[in-house]
Amino acid sequence: MRRATRIVATSFGLIAGIAGLGHGYFEVLQGNARPVSLMFASIGSPCVPEKIWHGCEPAMTLLPNFLITGLLTVILGLLTLIWSASFVQRKNGGSILILLSVIMLLFGGGFFPPLFGVVGGVAGTQVDKTLVGKSIGSILHFAAKLWPWPLVIFIVWVFGQYLVGYFFNDFLRSIIGLSLLLMVVLLPLSVYVGYAYDAQNEVDALAIGK
Repeated sequence: MRRATRIVATSFGLIAGIAGLGHGYFEVLQGNARPVSLMFASIGSPCVPEKIWHGCEPAMTLLPNFLITGLLTVILGLLTLIWSASFVQRKNGGSILILLSVIMLLFGGGFFPPLFGVVGGVAGTQVDKTLVGKSIGSILHFAAKLWPWPLVIFIVWVFGQYLVGYFFNDFLRSIIGLSLLLMVVLLPLSVYVGYAYDAQNEVDALAIGK
């Protein structure tokens, strides 16, 4: 089994599930009301999207009711957490994580959490696949040495920005573009570095077995 790849898939899936739960919680708090449009802010008044760094957690839903949307999102978040922690490495485990993430996108789970889940699901589809032959290139060899730091930095920043934003909202708003770019870059980089690490281990195991 590709251990590093599974860790990446599980980590992204868990983050997606936790973030989905957050969106659902705030949507439930808005009660039995109708969103003004397909897209809306998960966190209601007094949160002002234009003044807070996270934009009051934007989301979308195909259901015209905050309460139902929130409850469904909470359920999807829990399912995503459980699946990511225990089943993503199984046959079709990655595909099911992708499906859960897409459904979460359509029913109140925000935009970035489903993206994290989809990337984790893609990684999950590769957990049990053979990697390489007898050698790897210099780029993969270098990338393997980076494991697990891109994933660690990603996790620290995803959660750490809430602490930074709590105390330094205006500062974080001023660098929000850089923050988003950092996350978008670290997502595929974490997957690639995990793949490289697993590939290096496979090559090393083959060499020892000779």
